[in-house]
Amino acid sequence: MATTDLHMNLLGYDYYRDQADPSVGLSHTASLIAGARDEAARLGAVTLLLDNGDSMQGTPLGEQPDAFSLHPLMKAFQVLNYDAIGLGNHDFNFGVDTLEHILKGAPCPVICSNMKAASPETQLPFVASAILERQMLDHPDAPPVRIGLLSVLPEQTVQWDAHLLQDRVQMMNIVQSARTTSGALRAAGCDVIIALAHTGLGQETDPDNSENALQHLVQIDDIDALIGGHTHLRLPDPATPFSKPVVMPGAFGSHLGVIDLQLKHGDNCWKLTGWDCGLRPISQRTTTGDLAPIVNEDTTLVSALAEDHAATVERINTPVGQIEHSLHSYFTFFAPDRALALVACAQAAELREQLKDTSASELPLLSAVSPCKFGARTGPGHFTDVPAGPLSRRHVADLHIFPNYLNAVIMSGAAVVQWLEMSAGMFNQITPGTDSTPLVDLDRAGHNFDVLHGLDYQIDLSVPARFHASGKLADPQAHRIRNPLWNGKPIDSDQQFVVAVNSHRAAGGGNFLMVQQATQIPLPRCSIQDIVYDYLNGTLPTDPLAAASPPWRLAPMSGTHALVYTGPAARRYLDELSHLDLAPPQPTPDGFLQLKVPL
Repeated sequence: MATTDLHMNLLGYDYYRDQADPSVGLSHTASLIAGARDEAARLGAVTLLLDNGDSMQGTPLGEQPDAFSLHPLMKAFQVLNYDAIGLGNHDFNFGVDTLEHILKGAPCPVICSNMKAASPETQLPFVASAILERQMLDHPDAPPVRIGLLSVLPEQTVQWDAHLLQDRVQMMNIVQSARTTSGALRAAGCDVIIALAHTGLGQETDPDNSENALQHLVQIDDIDALIGGHTHLRLPDPATPFSKPVVMPGAFGSHLGVIDLQLKHGDNCWKLTGWDCGLRPISQRTTTGDLAPIVNEDTTLVSALAEDHAATVERINTPVGQIEHSLHSYFTFFAPDRALALVACAQAAELREQLKDTSASELPLLSAVSPCKFGARTGPGHFTDVPAGPLSRRHVADLHIFPNYLNAVIMSGAAVVQWLEMSAGMFNQITPGTDSTPLVDLDRAGHNFDVLHGLDYQIDLSVPARFHASGKLADPQAHRIRNPLWNGKPIDSDQQFVVAVNSHRAAGGGNFLMVQQATQIPLPRCSIQDIVYDYLNGTLPTDPLAAASPPWRLAPMSGTHALVYTGPAARRYLDELSHLDLAPPQPTPDGFLQLKVPL
């Protein structure tokens, strides 16, 4: 059995909205775990419960990891008696020392096979592999089954969190590490080898150092079963069949992945003779499109986390300030997004303070932001939604959910335009006169749609994307960015800009190579959440960008429409789109709201 990409959704609770949520939570998944264990016991089988990473960050429950003597996640893993834990890239968002503090309470082996210390002085709080032995209940006289476990994650993890990991750890190739480790486990006498593969599905033509390499890992002979992750897909899927068992249980505890391996004993060893795999959901959609729980929350786990939950709820409801207009991301890919604009202003205000009395203060200042919650694979409820009125800490977390720090880069006007081109790859190419093409390319992550406040530009979707998602040039003749202006004038290719940007992007996250290669300005470490908090409570002054018009818009295409998929809660904000004369929105079977947007 497997869980993955919990992102600190340990309880069926939405901390951003301060209300129960039946669609998420390990406390719901725990009931499925108990049921699966009961089934196995009746059949005389043994079970393993494994987690595949990205569990330590993602909601306000985990925002202060050093504050706990025993981290809530480790409490949960103890209560549910996990057998092994793999690590994902987000588990390193707080650095190695904090990770070590969290993992001191781990009830089982913690595994990472393709990361090692960069120097003898760094002690890493995990092992490269593990071997578990389990006695088959229906074969009490046979030797125990030896199960080898390995765990790999994207080697780009060091790049994404370079400000915390550089010079402390080294990453090894994800596929080569899995091949070497699985071979060593087989040589050590393992009957079954399971890979905790915190990576998603890429293209068959992708190199083996790709961020998403699951398709390469499946080809390794010594690996018998895999648990995927990272991209929040739900596998198995008939559209992507595999020759061996592979599960990826969505995200936030929405599903339990179950792999059933049939073994036969002979010649003093166990042989794998058959397998089955599938997903078990914690909730299902009603005829009205709402989610209803299939299983109740596990009361033991809820009780174990009650104190941490109550403290978190009290903290996130600390007053911050007041806003006159709602801030949400329901229309972020085709209309002005006030939530992004506020974060951009906060970043700019902090950076102006940091650059005072430096030569960079004389340069034009831009602020780059991208949506954190945008639906897609994470579901129709995963959108930023801050209503007008009083603000609390939870609203700040909703505006920027990641533990990123503020960075600053200096780059030329030409590089800035290439940055915009890379960002514009988020959209599908739209043929003029059509009305049924989805606006957004779902194979691209929404948090890679950067908006640069301080500029004025259009995005022309009648032409193909200039860059692949990998950052490589796709079409050197393609230019989606039209009329890029700064201060009302065309951007000069040689003009220098200073740009406020988050630490993930500054390190090249999302394959924005032009940002990674830009000149970095050293700044004191300051989280963007804290900056937004200071901006809302008046500690930082109102930034000049607050008076600017929305920086971008889609270039008009007469007689053309595109399909946009947003959350059903967007209905209460449709008056913001009254100028578009939209047709009535249509609910989809998976709970989204389909809008046909005129271009």
